[in-house]
Amino acid sequence: MQREYKRLSQRTRHLLSLPEGVNVDFKREVQAVRSSDLVAFANSPFGGTLLIGIDEFTTRDGVQRGRVVGCEVDDKARLTLVNKSTGCIPNIELRIFTENLAVSKPILRVEIASGPHKPYCTQRGEYAIRTDGRNRAMLPEELLAIFMEREGELFLSRFRKAVHQLEHQLGTVSHALSEGMLGVSERLFELDQQLQRTLSRIEQLTDSNKKRSRNLMQALRQSQAGIVQLENSIAPVINDQGQHLLQDIEHKLGMLLDLLDSDNNGSH
Repeated sequence: MQREYKRLSQRTRHLLSLPEGVNVDFKREVQAVRSSDLVAFANSPFGGTLLIGIDEFTTRDGVQRGRVVGCEVDDKARLTLVNKSTGCIPNIELRIFTENLAVSKPILRVEIASGPHKPYCTQRGEYAIRTDGRNRAMLPEELLAIFMEREGELFLSRFRKAVHQLEHQLGTVSHALSEGMLGVSERLFELDQQLQRTLSRIEQLTDSNKKRSRNLMQALRQSQAGIVQLENSIAPVINDQGQHLLQDIEHKLGMLLDLLDSDNNGSH
């Protein structure tokens, strides 16, 4: 972005064709700029421009205008403006342009944007806003409205962040739960297959082998109790398919126990 102009920029020429108003203020020299001037533009909806090195005069029609008289535009003048802006609360960002360098009347154009962290005040705690051609103190209701709007935006920002984090956490939990349920289903399927093989083998046992099946019965009873406990633990989160599979496994364990009980009773 161009910061220096040999002549007056088109924007400056346009502003000089207008009287001082809500968006422009004329200053004779840098020392005439006050912190409240910067605060007033920063608190305004559209910001504004300071033209320094401009003197006011009244035309024959009785209208006030500004004319170029020139001012100091060196580093000291710029530093003076920057110090005033950084002394505001919060700090105010300035864009400083030097113009009319080709003649002996250089000027400074200072652009102050509408601040993103309203309300702004001076070190003395003065809250000001720009109106038609002047600065005025901000009214309590204006300050309250700005504070309410700022806190509302801050709350919405924090709320959106919290919702995003919660959605991420729920997604992680859902993924972990899905993986966990998949593991449970796989283990249940393996147990079902093993029980089917056991049932098939028991039906093929001889009477003498069935008599020695007490250890197997004890293991089966423990397995049945474990299955019931497992079902009670995961019932709130397991799907219908998993529940049916658990019930089927319980049924097959019961069949095995009935079969072994009947064989043992018959052997006595």
